[in-house]
Amino acid sequence: MGATPARCSAYATAMDSETAAKRIRAAIRAIPKGEVAGYGEVARRAGLPGRARLVARLLSENDDPKLPWHRVLRSDGRIALPEGSKGYREQCQRLRAEGVTVENGRVRGQRAAPTIDAQIWGPPED
Repeated sequence: MGATPARCSAYATAMDSETAAKRIRAAIRAIPKGEVAGYGEVARRAGLPGRARLVARLLSENDDPKLPWHRVLRSDGRIALPEGSKGYREQCQRLRAEGVTVENGRVRGQRAAPTIDAQIWGPPED
């Protein structure tokens, strides 16, 4: 991720920033190929609920080419990068290569990857 502990210290509260960054990267790596998750969902899975901006900041500083950053979207399914930018085009291309439908910068027909609780216990009852 390229972010140093000092650069993230203002964002991690319940744990040190290096631990927070490791947990966020692990949560991103856990998103299955062909699925997506929102920044807030990644933060929640990393044990940092409400820290969606921290996830976005760490991804903006990412220097790990193996991190599947392209699977992280805005909560409404839109790509957060400026339309037409190199990163935007790359994210669309990577998602499509995994079988994800992207139309006008928005993922279609795709639900966020299930939480670990949903995978173990099933979806919550209504």
